[in-house]
Amino acid sequence: MKTLKFYFVAFLLIIFMSLESCGPVIISSRPSNPPPPWFYPNRVLNVRYVYFPDYTIYYDLTLRNYLYLNNNVWIRVNALPSRYNGLDFRRSKKVRIHDYFDNNIRTYHSKRRVSDTESRTSTSRSRR
Repeated sequence: MKTLKFYFVAFLLIIFMSLESCGPVIISSRPSNPPPPWFYPNRVLNVRYVYFPDYTIYYDLTLRNYLYLNNNVWIRVNALPSRYNGLDFRRSKKVRIHDYFDNNIRTYHSKRRVSDTESRTSTSRSRR
């Protein structure tokens, strides 16, 4: 019985060592759905949303879908509507949002817009 335990522990140790020597292992719940081609970070980032300020579009990297504002309502879709077909996200300005991980992008966007207008107002006042 003791030898059986010894072999079992040795077997687990060998498996653990062999997996560790393979390098980083990435486990994804969606292996067939990689990130879009315009998002290739050169390091590991803890980011959920990417924002395109020129178009007011967010991309959710966790759920792999787009969020855009339509008639003052945030719409979440897997593929953007045809009116956005001409956009080139590879060349567009991107903002990686590092400090927000909730599902409700409306609250983040409204807070960000308020803080942006306050910073612009304070900057314009300091220039006077």
